[in-house]
Amino acid sequence: MAPIPMTDEECRLATEALSEQLDLYATLLVRKGVALERGQELVLEAPVERADFARRVVSAAYRAGAGHVTVIWRDDVVSRLTYESCELSFFEHTPSWQVEQLNSLAEAGAAFLFLEGQDPAALKGIDPAKPAAASRARNTECRSFRDGMDFGHNAWCIAGVPVQSWAREVFPDLSPAEALYRLWVLILAVSRADGEDPESAWETHNASFEKTKRFLNGHRFTALRYEAGNGTDLTIGLPEGHLWDGGAGRTQGGVTFFPNIPTEEVFTSPDRLRADGIVYSAMPLVRAGQTVRDFWLRFEGGKVVDFGAEQGREVLRHILETDEGACRLGECALVSKNTPIRQSETLFYDTLYDENASCHLALGMGFPECVADGVSMSKDELLARGVNQSATHVDFMIGTDDLNIYGVAADGSETPVFVNGQWAWE
Repeated sequence: MAPIPMTDEECRLATEALSEQLDLYATLLVRKGVALERGQELVLEAPVERADFARRVVSAAYRAGAGHVTVIWRDDVVSRLTYESCELSFFEHTPSWQVEQLNSLAEAGAAFLFLEGQDPAALKGIDPAKPAAASRARNTECRSFRDGMDFGHNAWCIAGVPVQSWAREVFPDLSPAEALYRLWVLILAVSRADGEDPESAWETHNASFEKTKRFLNGHRFTALRYEAGNGTDLTIGLPEGHLWDGGAGRTQGGVTFFPNIPTEEVFTSPDRLRADGIVYSAMPLVRAGQTVRDFWLRFEGGKVVDFGAEQGREVLRHILETDEGACRLGECALVSKNTPIRQSETLFYDTLYDENASCHLALGMGFPECVADGVSMSKDELLARGVNQSATHVDFMIGTDDLNIYGVAADGSETPVFVNGQWAWE
């Protein structure tokens, strides 16, 4: 029997009843997500549709002692109008005032909190070269901002908030009001922010990553071999001295923060020159408001040499052509199917959530912290160690229920790491 739909008035009252929980979520993002320090600047990027929740975050930040909060608003409709109306050449450079804004805030030691919530189809029909160019320009011209996060100078966090168009995509059979309410409830649940003490819940969750990282870092595998019934047959080399990370991050100044809320993954950066075979997607890839479905990538010597997609092939092509490093891997991440997000049986159409329901890989930039002493190395030194360099970093999901992953030792022997989509010891 199908559940009885909620009326709009019931949805309004139910959402109002979440008020205390939303305040706890906002506080979690400030105190654990970016670990805001007294007197520090917080930069908050948020969808204008969720100005109500953004105000809760600003309030939480000032209660935590923020020196100042800068809010940067996003709007899907304005973004689409801009892409429709401006020539490609406009997006090939970031306006100088935006470069100065982001770089100066990063150089001053700000923490960055990105509230993610957008229409998965916001840019449907837009020339994919335009958002690709805008992303490339921001990542190459806002160097202090980008390097501040990549090299551990600034604490940062990405977390979700629902907007109407996104909720409608996730819950197409519900009324707009109920879809928005249900997405709020789901976000709180999978973010471990639906209890009385979300901060303690995250401390406990972070401790759970340590066992897995000890196992992986202790074995020092030279490669991982992936196989699945959909045709995935891929071997990925791992650099000498690679490190597995996950859960909390740490700035060079010693501040512990959570880059993603939620997070369920442990990850490392593979050897950019050692990936061979074919891998098939397990979930859609949503990139800059455009969707790629049912795609595959073939690697030789670490480089994508062929690819295809049932939908969005041009979007995928523009990702791969971002720069020289965009066709190589910067991340391999392991996520058990026994996680709250996967068990919710919900496709979020948002990488922040969907990547935490599935093992995934990423094209583009690797992580300096995933190789010994990497954060103190130059980009050329990181390249020499096998850590990829690029102006982009695009995660895509490959974790199926029958995915098996084997750790390959230096002598060629193999140890099961994943069996049928979960950790071998689960």
